[in-house]
Amino acid sequence: MSPQHLQVELLPQKLLIVECSICCCGCECLSHTFCLSLPGAQGQFPIVQNMTVTEGGIANLTCRVEHNDNTSLQWSNPAQQTLFFGDKKALRDNRIELVRATSQELTISISEVTLADEGMYTCSLFTMPVKTAKAFLTVLGVPKKPEINGLTKPLLEGDQITLTCVTSGSKPAADVRWFKNEKEIKGAKEVNASGKTFTVKSSLQLLVNRHDDGVAYTCRVDHVSLTATHEETTQVLEVHYAPYVEIKHSIPAPLEGQYLKLECVPHGNPSPDPVLWTKDGGELPDLDRVIVEGRELTFMSLNKTDNGTYRCEATNHLGTSHAEYKLVVKDPNALPGPPDHALIGGIVAVVVFATLCLIIVLGRYLARHKGTYLTNEAKGADDAPDADTAIINADGNHAHAEEKKEYFI
Repeated sequence: MSPQHLQVELLPQKLLIVECSICCCGCECLSHTFCLSLPGAQGQFPIVQNMTVTEGGIANLTCRVEHNDNTSLQWSNPAQQTLFFGDKKALRDNRIELVRATSQELTISISEVTLADEGMYTCSLFTMPVKTAKAFLTVLGVPKKPEINGLTKPLLEGDQITLTCVTSGSKPAADVRWFKNEKEIKGAKEVNASGKTFTVKSSLQLLVNRHDDGVAYTCRVDHVSLTATHEETTQVLEVHYAPYVEIKHSIPAPLEGQYLKLECVPHGNPSPDPVLWTKDGGELPDLDRVIVEGRELTFMSLNKTDNGTYRCEATNHLGTSHAEYKLVVKDPNALPGPPDHALIGGIVAVVVFATLCLIIVLGRYLARHKGTYLTNEAKGADDAPDADTAIINADGNHAHAEEKKEYFI
């Protein structure tokens, strides 16, 4: 039956009585069959906001109107099921609760939100006609703790392995990063969709060597839902390798009577222990003065009979290695003493004095024998009428040039 409108005169406004099929038609109820519609709400629109919430969290949906004359508000889910009509709960879901219900606001909460709760929620203001506003609820899928696959223990030096980090359940897709002892390295990333969520993989290919023993590889997952922290998993590599050896000595130039310690330092995994000391390819002599304790070889008081090549050998199930130290014991009395600085200074002074004397004598000799020069001028050259006559007149005087010499002392 179509609604029948009855106009009732009330001061100072008019009210509309509408025959309704049900009482929750959006009007104020007068009876079980008639509702009251208030024209003052005709110009109002509900106001809502989109919301983003993390899976497992709480979503608060709020619908407001600025001015409302007791017209009812209603929230419905993406399936168009009514959640709350005013302060009346319409859907049996223990996760959905009323927060606030007034003539101007209807706020509800959804706890333990799941990905299935994502979608468009509708707030309706039951005027004539009904006015609606829509808010989209976005649910973030939280990525699971990552797992690292492909690692076996122990590894052998030279092995080639692929480490794969896997995390699932993220929405949107998570970001997976690799770290080698806290230093970031790049992996090969792969993203696969699974329903509303994503599975993300990242792989590392490694050629293992002895320097990787004890290295920590960490897979870290970053995601918008992990605001305060991140998920990560760490694996430490255990690499077995053949030993190598070095020998450390306590003094650089051993002298007779001194104390000397040689330390054999083997490197290997498993640890090559114990080590074997030999001298010149044979056993160690005079064990009363030479003490072997673990990896250390100690000489309490050196003498020249200790001279020789000492060898340290270390073995594990992957191989054997050795290092050698050649010991040469010197006589402290045969070593050159410190230089005599006074003698060196005297020799330098004598050399400098002799050099100065030589310079003075040489200077006086050169000054006394500077040389001779002719003082005879061409006589008659001044009175000659021309140059040719002057030259002829001057030739006759060359014979006396040697008679007149002047010495300059």
